[in-house]
Amino acid sequence: MSTNQPAPAAADGADHAGGAPDARQLRAVLIAVCVALMAVIASVSGLNVAQPDLAVEFGASQATVLWIINIYTLTLAALLLPLGAIGDRLGRKPMLITGLVVFGVAGATAGLAPSADVMIGARLLSGIGAAMIMPITLAVITSTFPEEERGKAIGVWTGVAGGGGILGMFLSAALVDVASWRYLFILPVALAVVALAMAVRSVPNSSEHPDHPFDTVGALASAVTVVGLIFVLQEGPEHGWSAPATLTGLAVGLLAGVFFVVRELRRGDAALLDVRLFRDRGLAGGSITLLTLFGVQAGIFVVLFPFFQAVLGWSGLLSTLALMPMAAAMMTTSGLAPALAARIGSRSTMATGIALAGAGLALMALIVSADGGYLSILPGMLAMGIGMGLSMTPSTEAITGSLPRERQGVASALNDVTREFGTALGVALLGALLSSGYRSAIDGRLDGVPRDAADTARAGVANAVEAVGGTGPHARELAQAARESFVDGWQQAMWAGVVVMGGLLLYILARGPKDTVPAAGTRAEAAEALSSR
Repeated sequence: MSTNQPAPAAADGADHAGGAPDARQLRAVLIAVCVALMAVIASVSGLNVAQPDLAVEFGASQATVLWIINIYTLTLAALLLPLGAIGDRLGRKPMLITGLVVFGVAGATAGLAPSADVMIGARLLSGIGAAMIMPITLAVITSTFPEEERGKAIGVWTGVAGGGGILGMFLSAALVDVASWRYLFILPVALAVVALAMAVRSVPNSSEHPDHPFDTVGALASAVTVVGLIFVLQEGPEHGWSAPATLTGLAVGLLAGVFFVVRELRRGDAALLDVRLFRDRGLAGGSITLLTLFGVQAGIFVVLFPFFQAVLGWSGLLSTLALMPMAAAMMTTSGLAPALAARIGSRSTMATGIALAGAGLALMALIVSADGGYLSILPGMLAMGIGMGLSMTPSTEAITGSLPRERQGVASALNDVTREFGTALGVALLGALLSSGYRSAIDGRLDGVPRDAADTARAGVANAVEAVGGTGPHARELAQAARESFVDGWQQAMWAGVVVMGGLLLYILARGPKDTVPAAGTRAEAAEALSSR
């Protein structure tokens, strides 16, 4: 196999052979790919805050609105692996630039969309552009940065990937509050334009020339698998787990997944994704950790927003602002994790982060209360943010370090697909636990409440708050019952998360990537290099 090594970025923006990028060039590359990543992340959750506005603007049903939101995530997740592999072959810089152009045009189209059909088409195109961008951003880092600088760069990348979604939600809520939902697309389009200008000038190109043809059948099978399984996780809570569409999606996803694994095992080194590599402790441990962390994080958001809005009565903007301490903790510790891993090892750093995140969930379950308000959950949120930040960076490094240089686009895509699956899984499972716990708790607190209001209250805490106005003397009683029942459901979901994190901690301690702590002299040099950046 012949490999084109990544050329350093020249000062004038041209790629050239020989030498290595200097500190200024590496900084420009890191900023460019992180801005591109932020554009993609901001588009994942931004429209969630504008669901009522979309329904009114287009006269759309709730199902149509959900498709406008979910088609982006589905397309992004389905195409990450194939487009990451194509980027390895055709060149990472051209793929990044093309993706930014497609993403920017699609975002502008969505912002001007005159109908729901045009909006869905634009969001589909945005997902294609995002799938071209996201895996390449990390692949550029792993193929450009020297080993001694790579860990910190990956830490910055993971901080943006983890905390960027929260920041995107806050900015989106602010725009919806002060302007219009159409302004939601200004941020990602502006970020894409900035990233495009920087990428053309600063990002070096690299590509690989494997001695086997592209695995087209494997790429299609992987896309069908991802679409089928994520569709089930998105539609199951909405339409029922036994609905025909849900069961069909599950069957298609599982069959395609089995076909993909069997085919990739037969192709061996020529596979799109050599599934034998999951025997590697780093790849398996990193993937399972990210799957779990992002699942728990997404599940927490499902819990937090109704708590802020329906229990505490906060606006969407204030609710997203309340998440900022968690995002700040996560982004800060993501950058610090490489230095800690250099001292105590990757597995120990991952285990420390997982333990802290689990402790954060336990704190939220133990001290949350409607009367305690925001301060009753803030300590748990901070512990969760710190723990996730410490765990994400070594997990990402474990995945990218397990695949060879010529497959860094695939490694990056696998990292991203794992995050998307985890997010969908967490929303579905923890959301279901919250709903189940709420319904069980409120059933015993509705004695004397009019039947219609009681039935409405059972549907959810937001429904109960809406029904309060029509219950006369029972209004105070119903509102209190709904808030207390939501807290009961919260605790059930959080304790389930603690159990999951405990299982993950035991797995990482037993089967996580091995700790490889450098010798004293090397460690001191690494620490000095990190502190000087």
